[in-house]
Amino acid sequence: MPWDADDLATIGGAEELQVSSVRPDGTDRPFVTIWGVRAGDDLYIRSAYGPDNPWYRRARRAGIGRIRADVVDRPVSFTAVDAGDEATQQAVDAAYHAKYDRFGPQIVGTVTGPASYETTLRLDPR
Repeated sequence: MPWDADDLATIGGAEELQVSSVRPDGTDRPFVTIWGVRAGDDLYIRSAYGPDNPWYRRARRAGIGRIRADVVDRPVSFTAVDAGDEATQQAVDAAYHAKYDRFGPQIVGTVTGPASYETTLRLDPR
């Protein structure tokens, strides 16, 4: 199921996103504020501090959760993107640079480049 055009624009344009994964008992974990981008008609997030970041580990393990951005609050699936999918990874890099480069290369560098590829998650509506 594709994103609704309004939700895609709102979430993709939001400065920050809040993500929450689902606990094994089905309840939502507390939201964590992160950066996210739109590349084409898809939404992506990455862990700024690699695969050991707690929110990222929980999202990968659960596979589902919620995303909030501005007035949008939606259930999502967290879908891992193959680190070797160069076209997608480079599109996500370009989107992060376009949206966040004003914060400087040291900060943007935590979510761009080959070291970040293994933590790329696509947000799919559910």
